[in-house]
Amino acid sequence: MDLKELDILGPEVERHWYYSSKAEAVKRLLGAVAPTRILDVGSGSGFFPRYLLAHTEAAEAWCVDTRYDADAEAIEAGKPVHFRRSVPSLDVDLVLMMDVLEHLDDDAALLKEVAAKVPRESRFLISVPAFRSLWSGHDDFLEHRRRYTLAELEAIVRGAGLRVRLGTYYFGLVLPIAAILRWAQRAGLQARPARSQLIRHDPVVNAILKGLCRAELPFLRLNRAAGLTAFCLAEKP
Repeated sequence: MDLKELDILGPEVERHWYYSSKAEAVKRLLGAVAPTRILDVGSGSGFFPRYLLAHTEAAEAWCVDTRYDADAEAIEAGKPVHFRRSVPSLDVDLVLMMDVLEHLDDDAALLKEVAAKVPRESRFLISVPAFRSLWSGHDDFLEHRRRYTLAELEAIVRGAGLRVRLGTYYFGLVLPIAAILRWAQRAGLQARPARSQLIRHDPVVNAILKGLCRAELPFLRLNRAAGLTAFCLAEKP
């Protein structure tokens, strides 16, 4: 989770429709085989590894982000969480890269670097914002370099020497809402300020949006058509 958005949502993040729904999608994509040790690159607040520590049999997490002031230690659900400013070589079985690649000038180089530092058969779960046509002030605020199609993401993953196991889109049912708002900005009907579009919603609105996302989960692995987010599940051969 981006630290900029943590400043906006604060303690409400776990209940916000976007992050709670995305965490459920992460857990579902990983399937019945729970990770043991997690490396989360570009971790920000550490939201996703903390969620997995609390809701699966995962035992330990390493959160890496160059924006941390210093290395630190924490506990989640009685399990250790290590915060680091650089990526060490680690014996992990799951690497998370949640909305990281779009921030980089050379996205492929980071993915190759991380892949070289983890064991064979490590799984990678990567998410990126989807479709250049959805570019908005939200992307400007978060300092994105690009948005991706699923095919583009999978090509980068394969180029890093990883084996793609699954590619899918998510947030398909809320895509029309987001698309209308963002296209209205570009058409000049609304201002396009460089700010996050994540806000603290009224509880009813939050529940409706969360319900739409939950309705997608049974079909999550089948959606190669459209969504706000592209996911790729891969492994190091």
